[in-house]
Amino acid sequence: MSVPTDVWELDYYSRPLLDENGKKRWELLISNGDGSFRWQRFCAASSVNSLWLKQALTDAIEQANDEGAAVPKRLRCWRNSMRTMVQRAAEQLGIEMVPSRRCYALIEWLLQREAQVYPEMEGHMSGPLAPPPNALQPVALPLPEAIRGDSWGWASLPAASLADAADWPIDFSGLVPLPSCDGEAMVPGLRLFSSSRALALAGWLSGLEPVRLEVSGRQLVLEAGMEDRWLVSDLKEEEASSAAEALAAARKQAGGLQFLAVQRSAEANDFAGFWLLRDLPDV
Repeated sequence: MSVPTDVWELDYYSRPLLDENGKKRWELLISNGDGSFRWQRFCAASSVNSLWLKQALTDAIEQANDEGAAVPKRLRCWRNSMRTMVQRAAEQLGIEMVPSRRCYALIEWLLQREAQVYPEMEGHMSGPLAPPPNALQPVALPLPEAIRGDSWGWASLPAASLADAADWPIDFSGLVPLPSCDGEAMVPGLRLFSSSRALALAGWLSGLEPVRLEVSGRQLVLEAGMEDRWLVSDLKEEEASSAAEALAAARKQAGGLQFLAVQRSAEANDFAGFWLLRDLPDV
């Protein structure tokens, strides 16, 4: 599957590690979209600023050049608290910063490090840690009337069929690496139809940075960007229950894969837009 590698994903944040002075250690992790290029550097708490980050990004770009990897045109960052600092550093290097949780490759890497790497390091904060406070979820806003489309419908695809998605006729696409999973596992998705505005709808959704679908009560919600939530539709009780079960099954059997498609009609064989989404744990 073809995944853009000139869009980098970045996390610059403290880790469950203490230095010799009892201060939390910070770390910069960078990954491209398919995980073929990764870059890591620790940072002392006293050095956390945009100047340090700019120099680290410069060093990462130099390494990417040395390895023949694509250098970044865009930089995705999903931590709201670090948004200003990351944007300041990126702008000085002429890189567009995109507030987005579509950092699937990086989040998987971070989860792996939290489970396998940090516990083996000196200064690891072992034992139960106080969980972060639960962030209040913003109220889901209705999709603007102009881009709601004519209708929508549920769909599902076997995971194995998505391996060829890069070859499908798609105008706006957002593909991601497929997780290791049973190829016969069913991936749930949502199809939006618009006979006259499919391309405009797809372009607008592309700018949203769609992240995942969720059923909240009896509402179908699209999470996007850094913390945006969009109300797609109200659901009947049975439909909400069935959809929630399908999404939960995908988390267990298909690595949380989901998809969002925009088409002119239910009979169309091409896509104005097609995005792979993943329901990964919040970190």
